[in-house]
Amino acid sequence: MKTLSLVVIYTFLCSAVFAQTTMPLEPAYKRIPTIPPYNLISVADSIAFTKDNLKKKQPVIIMIFSPDCDHCLHATENLLANINLYKKAQIIMASSLSYKSIQKFYTDLKLENYPNIKVGYDAQYFLSSFYEVKSFPAVFLYNKKGKFTADFSDHPKFEEIAKLF
Repeated sequence: MKTLSLVVIYTFLCSAVFAQTTMPLEPAYKRIPTIPPYNLISVADSIAFTKDNLKKKQPVIIMIFSPDCDHCLHATENLLANINLYKKAQIIMASSLSYKSIQKFYTDLKLENYPNIKVGYDAQYFLSSFYEVKSFPAVFLYNKKGKFTADFSDHPKFEEIAKLF
């Protein structure tokens, strides 16, 4: 009986020693709080654009979307209805879905009429991975110094987001 007790105690001690307590890592955008080095293909002209194409000292909004998502459509319409609040912001809209579907979204919403909005195809699925996007649309804000300030998902309201600039 004494031996059995020792075996049970030894088992519990060993399981406690070998138990791993790993903390989940924060998403990359929180660990690296600057604008990521994305590489998108512009829907407007099929030319690559990157972080280096952004104007300095202006806030940046990165919106990851799906062109076939009703929430993304409504969020974009909400953005356009409040575009006057974003005159000094650079807005990057990116999707990894098919180039043709992104192009149709761009054309249908007449996004070419908004010079501060760039819509791009993320062929490498980089931004969705970097931000660990779980639902669309996902919106990420950076201040004029290029530092991460906030993120939004679940029906972002652009009239509310504007208050953070």
